Amino acid sequence: MKGKFALPLDTRLMEAKAADDLPREQGIWQYEPKWDGFRCLAFKEGDAVDLRAKSGKPLGRYFPELVSILGALKPERFVVDGEIVIETDGELSFEALQMRLHPAESRIRKLSLATPAKFVLFDMLANSAGEGLVDKPLIERRVALEAFMKSADHPQLTLSRRTTDVAVALAWLKKSGHGSTDGVVAKLLHGAYRPGERAMVKVKRLRTADCVVGGFRYLASSREVGSLLLGLYNDQGQLDHVGFTSTIARADRAELTKRLEALRSPPGFTGKAPGGPSRWSTERSGQWEPLRPELVVEVCFDHVTGDRFRHGTKLLRWRPDKAASQCRFDQII
Repeated sequence: MKGKFALPLDTRLMEAKAADDLPREQGIWQYEPKWDGFRCLAFKEGDAVDLRAKSGKPLGRYFPELVSILGALKPERFVVDGEIVIETDGELSFEALQMRLHPAESRIRKLSLATPAKFVLFDMLANSAGEGLVDKPLIERRVALEAFMKSADHPQLTLSRRTTDVAVALAWLKKSGHGSTDGVVAKLLHGAYRPGERAMVKVKRLRTADCVVGGFRYLASSREVGSLLLGLYNDQGQLDHVGFTSTIARADRAELTKRLEALRSPPGFTGKAPGGPSRWSTERSGQWEPLRPELVVEVCFDHVTGDRFRHGTKLLRWRPDKAASQCRFDQII
C-alpha cells in the first residue's frame, strides 16, 4: 500500500534559511507564522496514512489520533505539509510533544487522549486526484489547500494563517518567541515547492536578558569550561535554572575556567536546578559545578518555553555593573 502514495515517502521537506529581517518586496512574498512544533509531511492513499518528520523518520506511532483523523477524511489521497502541535493551558507546549516520543505504546495512547495533537497545515504537495503539485506556484498550492481544508472540517486540523502584508507579518514577529509561534516564514508566491532546499526565509524575534551565572559545565573532553548555566530569580526570591550559553570561544576558556573555579560554592541554584527529575535528563545533565551568584551576563535568546530558554543562548557581554538580584523573570515574559 505504501508504494501507492502520490509522492515517495522519502520526499524531503522544503526548508528555510535564517535571516535578520523579512523580505519586503510587494507582491512577491507570502508570510506565515513559524509554528512551534514538529514539522511533518502527511501522506494518505486509501486507508493508509504515513507521517514523516523532517529527518525522514516515521511519526505515526507517536500521534495515533492524527493518523485516525487523516485516515477518516473523505479525500482518499493527498500529501500535505504542516506542523504537529499540542496546546496546553492556551499555549503550544514543545515539552508535551517531546513526551510523545516514548517507547511504550500504552503511554502514547494515554497521552493522545489527555493532550491530543493538532495538525497545522500550510502547504499541499499532492491533491485528492493524486496530482502532484510540487512544481506548481505557491499561490496555486494554497488554493488547493484551502479547498482541501473546507472538505476536511475537523477541529484538530487547522489552516495556518497567511498574509501578503508585511506590516501584519511584522506584528506577528513582534508577538512571537513565547508560546505558540517561533517567528515568521516568508515564501515566494510564485515559487515551486523545492524539496530539500532552503527556499524559504525564516526570521525569529531575538531578545536579550541579563542572567545570573549559577553554575557551569566542563567540556566533555577536558577540564575547561564548556557552557555557562543561567538563572533568573522567581517571585519567591529563588534562583531558577533557565538555560545555558552556547559553546565558549576557545581563546577565552582557560582564563574563564580559572575565574569560575574560584567562585565554586553550592548550591548554585536555590530553585529549579539543572539535572532535576526529568525523563529527558541524561547522565551528563547532573554534571555541573555550582557557583556563588555573583556573575551576571547579557545573553541573546529566541524562544521561551515553560519558563526556560528553548535553545542555547548567545553570550553577548559580562555585566559587572548589574546586581544579581536584578535578574528576574519579568525580562522574558
